Amino acid sequence: MGSVARAALLALVVTVAPLGDALAQTALPAVRVVGDSSGHRLLVDGRPVFVKGVNWDYFPVGTNYAFSLWSQPDDIVQEALDREMGLLRVMGVNAIRVYNGIPARWVRYIYEKHGIWTVLNHPLGRYGLTVDGTWMPLTDYSSPRVRQLILDEVAATVAEFRDTPGVLFWLLGNENNYGLEWKSAATENLPVGERQAAKARYLYSLFGEAVQRIKSIDARPVAMANGDLQYLDIIADEVKGLDIFGSNVYRGASFRDLFTRVRETLNVPVVFTEFGADAYNAKDEREDQRTQATIVLQQWEEIYANAAGKGLADNAIGGLTFQWSDGWWKYGQESGLDVHDVNASWANDAYPADFVRGQNNMNEEWWGIMAKGPANSRYQFDLFPRAVFYGLQQAYQLDPYEAGVDRTIIARHFARINIAELVLRARADKAAMGGSEVGKVSVRGLRMELSTYQTGGSRVSTPRDGGAVSSSYPAFRGFDRMESFFTEFEARPTERLRARVAFNVLGSVAENPIDEIFYENRGRARLVNTTTGAQLQNDIERLRVYQASVTWDTPEFRLDGFHRSGHYHWGYEGDFFGIYREANYGRNIDIYNGEAPIGFELTGKRSFDGLKLAVGPELWWGANPAALLKVGRQVRNVRLTGLFQEDIARNNPAAAQSSFAIPIPQARRATLHASTEIRGFGVELGGIWAGGSRMGQSFQLVEGGPGNYTVLEDEINGTDALGAKAKVTYSKGRVNWYAQAAQMGLIADGGPTSVQTFTGWSLTDTGLSNQWNIMSGFTFTQGSLQIAPNVLYQQPIVGPIPNDAPAPARKRNVIDDPFAVRGNREMLGAELLLTWDPTPATWMYQWDSDMREDANFAASLGYVHRSFATTQDAAIGILGDGRTTFAFPGATPARDLWEARARVITRLGDRTRMIVNAYRGTAEPNGDNQRVVDRAGADLRLVHRQVKAVGMVKLNDFGPFDYHRDFNLTFPTQYSLDLSYALARPQWWDVPETKFGVRGTLRSLDRYSPRYCPTQTPDALGNAVCDPLAPGFAAGREWEIRSYLIVAW
Repeated sequence: MGSVARAALLALVVTVAPLGDALAQTALPAVRVVGDSSGHRLLVDGRPVFVKGVNWDYFPVGTNYAFSLWSQPDDIVQEALDREMGLLRVMGVNAIRVYNGIPARWVRYIYEKHGIWTVLNHPLGRYGLTVDGTWMPLTDYSSPRVRQLILDEVAATVAEFRDTPGVLFWLLGNENNYGLEWKSAATENLPVGERQAAKARYLYSLFGEAVQRIKSIDARPVAMANGDLQYLDIIADEVKGLDIFGSNVYRGASFRDLFTRVRETLNVPVVFTEFGADAYNAKDEREDQRTQATIVLQQWEEIYANAAGKGLADNAIGGLTFQWSDGWWKYGQESGLDVHDVNASWANDAYPADFVRGQNNMNEEWWGIMAKGPANSRYQFDLFPRAVFYGLQQAYQLDPYEAGVDRTIIARHFARINIAELVLRARADKAAMGGSEVGKVSVRGLRMELSTYQTGGSRVSTPRDGGAVSSSYPAFRGFDRMESFFTEFEARPTERLRARVAFNVLGSVAENPIDEIFYENRGRARLVNTTTGAQLQNDIERLRVYQASVTWDTPEFRLDGFHRSGHYHWGYEGDFFGIYREANYGRNIDIYNGEAPIGFELTGKRSFDGLKLAVGPELWWGANPAALLKVGRQVRNVRLTGLFQEDIARNNPAAAQSSFAIPIPQARRATLHASTEIRGFGVELGGIWAGGSRMGQSFQLVEGGPGNYTVLEDEINGTDALGAKAKVTYSKGRVNWYAQAAQMGLIADGGPTSVQTFTGWSLTDTGLSNQWNIMSGFTFTQGSLQIAPNVLYQQPIVGPIPNDAPAPARKRNVIDDPFAVRGNREMLGAELLLTWDPTPATWMYQWDSDMREDANFAASLGYVHRSFATTQDAAIGILGDGRTTFAFPGATPARDLWEARARVITRLGDRTRMIVNAYRGTAEPNGDNQRVVDRAGADLRLVHRQVKAVGMVKLNDFGPFDYHRDFNLTFPTQYSLDLSYALARPQWWDVPETKFGVRGTLRSLDRYSPRYCPTQTPDALGNAVCDPLAPGFAAGREWEIRSYLIVAW
């Protein structure tokens, strides 16, 4: 904001603040609607009040609808309200529209401190509701149970707020009539006609009952927020006693016949609950404050002209402009929350400045009167007035109810508002915000991580002192330090093209951490062979590209390029066999210095809608260079999706960074998926063909039993590449049920299932070839408790090679053979999952439930039993050099395994929250070790204000890395505790944030643990080596204390 404009605003805020105090009243003002021969008015204590309001919400950049200002500490809420309400008063606003999540004390605070009324809005089931413990995203208004729940909610809200000063009137719903046709909460093209009249009868009869219920509790007027005038005649029939007709109207600069139609049909006053114009020109692809200000001022002039006593409809009592500030979350709602998206999501020819037939022009993220700046650590952000702010500031100086104000005076008043002058004033505010980012290269983020490590132990092989170069790690016991620096740059050549690249620069690299695998270890000192002999190199890979991404978003397509920056799967878009896998790995990709994902994804729009293309050298971890094409089309009531994958080459398995990301032989795959609904049942059918380089390859199979094996050889033929899968789902009320079956040929492999069905079951389809399977489960919800049993049976078509089969038999593996029996071994699995979740709208099993779950207490308890009837084929391991891959000579035997898991999310107060995960059960290694691991453990995360505690305990469990599970390496006990203090409220995930802290780790060691060295004995060459099997020695131990300072911006 320019210095002059900023000073003026601050002066006005200071001037207005006492006015809010003056308006505070101990008694509740009397609010009522009156009508006479001159028209309808809203009276407060007998004086007419013209509503000059806005739709107000509070979503900092980077958040979405899940964010709640009201769950923050009081000082944060008050700071936000004082800043926002002060600016609203400067503009001349006297009312805000707010949904019913706001606490009553803040409604009172806004009124008594700032003199602004609240229009309190209950959505009346518009965005779903919880019925008998089950979240229903689409409300069935014909259900007596649903209707009663909604009416009880409305009554409870009115009872809570009826003694609260500041509530101007009650508002019900929000375009619920559009919800009869729209499929989600996102805005779509406005419905045409009245095609859902039968459903509308149920809807509006509920409105009528809600109006009467409110009137039995409180005397303030009741309004509704309809979508335009749709079903107006049904409203007249069903909504008796309505005091004010509210409407969300997007007719451009004029409301046309709305005033007269409401007067003739309902004869009640009109308040516009939403209207306005967006500030982005979709045709010219630029911000357009002039057009926004012009349209909004024309709309307000028409509202003024239709106020009581002006000689037209005489029924307008004001409006609530949509909206106060930009909503950066509205286009994707779950993704791109820190991007001010320029995609237009619906079309409206009433806004001709950027309307092009056949194209969308309404930009949901640009409707703000105010532009929005970035948030600080306390969720506070600056607002920057657009031209329309200054226009409304001038417009609101006129009171239409003043004596002598007629339509001529109103017209003169609005004619004096100079749009060009408003735009010029707003330019200074845009400059203060940083102006346009287009064409700029900017520093998007900086981070430094400074750490120290003090390590020690007893009966360990780690030496006390390290040399210049070590061949094993930890290199020594003692003190070391590490520094790692990150810088991220962003370029925006155009509004639609955005590129980011982040670099990592190393300082010192610690040689002694007991968790010896980490991102920075690439910079360890090494001996390099040269022509003059071995030389010590300390400066290897000091600079590295950490992440990169590019987004090119046009009206015809969206292209997303990624390098270690992640992408989602296509499972919910018709990828029935899990071919295109999700690649969001978090810090795991750093630990092993992986490069995936690398490639790009192109999504078609308009005439190319339903088309997706992905190409890259490693689209997910362990993938071969590949291209994937997916096409989806709706054919009547059936959704058809075809997908084709072509592996262009095969990545070298020897270059694998981890044993769980081994490239398999080249493949060519094609799938077809059909989904529909038949009499309430969801039905999905799919087929797969997977050929490629494996066609015609030979493989071994073994017949007979121990002592009588026959080793045979066969080869892959055409039918081995075919597979099919079917799934049926059913949901009604408190019950959900599914059944699924698949038959997958020897090489008809897909990927693991990423789609969650109803709840958080762990028994799912592996997607592997060479099997048939059948599974089924159901959920039953009683109140807040959900009971969910699930069963799975799978069997390979060709079984594994037995461990005791003689030569020439050998275990198959995924590198050397066309298929192997691993996760598809014969198994009968059963599980029972119990979930206590009082707020199912914030689902316990949502991927981000750590942050989103809002219940004071939510918990789950699951038990899984797996009975494996056979052994497996060989797993792939990686030797200690971190490069050489090999196939284990054997595999684990037939056995039963079980596990119980629990999870608790709880709030211990306004500023304290805790998450606990615990487990107990048996497990087996990936390799050939026969030992069953009987393990248990728990982890805890607790946040109180700016303090975060993360604790972990494991008993007889694997270590943190892949090789621990591969080679069955366990520790008798593992303990860790991390205490940190953050600049802001700490993050629940392990993501960069400014903080300092200390972390302690303690492990005991036994014969099954790496680095256990109770004593040394001579080997065959006479060298002293550790002997972990020596009897009579106590357990060893190793410990580490790490201190750290992380500064992240």
